[in-house]
Amino acid sequence: MTFKLLLQYILPHRALSRVVYWATRWTFAPWKNFLIGRIVHSYQVDMTEAAQPDPFAYPHFNAFFTRKLRPDARRTDTAPGALVSPADGRISQAGPLADGRIFQAKGQEYTAAELLGDEAAAAPYRNGRFVTIYLSPRDYHRVHMPLRGTLKETVHIPGRIFSVAPFAVDAIPRLFARNERLACHFEGAHGPFVVVMVGAILVSSVATVWDGLVIPPYAPSIRRKSFAGQNIELDRFAEMARFNMGSTVIVLLPEGAAELDELSSQQVIKVGQRLGELHHI
Repeated sequence: MTFKLLLQYILPHRALSRVVYWATRWTFAPWKNFLIGRIVHSYQVDMTEAAQPDPFAYPHFNAFFTRKLRPDARRTDTAPGALVSPADGRISQAGPLADGRIFQAKGQEYTAAELLGDEAAAAPYRNGRFVTIYLSPRDYHRVHMPLRGTLKETVHIPGRIFSVAPFAVDAIPRLFARNERLACHFEGAHGPFVVVMVGAILVSSVATVWDGLVIPPYAPSIRRKSFAGQNIELDRFAEMARFNMGSTVIVLLPEGAAELDELSSQQVIKVGQRLGELHHI
């Protein structure tokens, strides 16, 4: 085991994330400008796409990190049956579930039941399809709807806050089913689907458009919140949530709902870009 990987097991994940949560919201100009400048330079962030292209105009680092894009910066596939990417980033893995098991990386897998924290909720996805997208610090960190759906329930599942960078995904067993995460359950024209927001170290923080900041606080146990009867319906490509710092999005679709296009590991993807074709529309 490398020292870098060992640190993932021994670092105080939640304590560090709490410190970074507040540090990234400090409005002291020299501090926030230093952090923003480091990210823009180190990751070559394209600020011409941002609604506010001046990186130092943001009141704090987190405002920069969760920045809006210009309305014309992203376009969605307009085909009626298109399944589209919910996020900018890279395809980590994509393909069929095998008897409820999801491929994580070479030699690593986990189950839909572990990911969702519920055997019954995972049943529709037993032989369905999944797409996992990794967002790096350079990426746009707002998450959009992969298809039109009505929100039924969110489930906040407690866990660790390992890094979701490729080195950790390759080496840490069942990583996505162990990290703190928010599973957003929807009903669409083709049946149910889930968008899972997986947190990561520095900071595991998730906000939704319907509920505001959800994580933190971190959950001591599974927390369910029903939205049945509230008619929260979101169109395909509509913003649904945002991450603060590291992040991964996983989309689960039931058997027969869609055919995925040929998506390769580490393929660069943008919000609204086609992932596949929905059936039964």
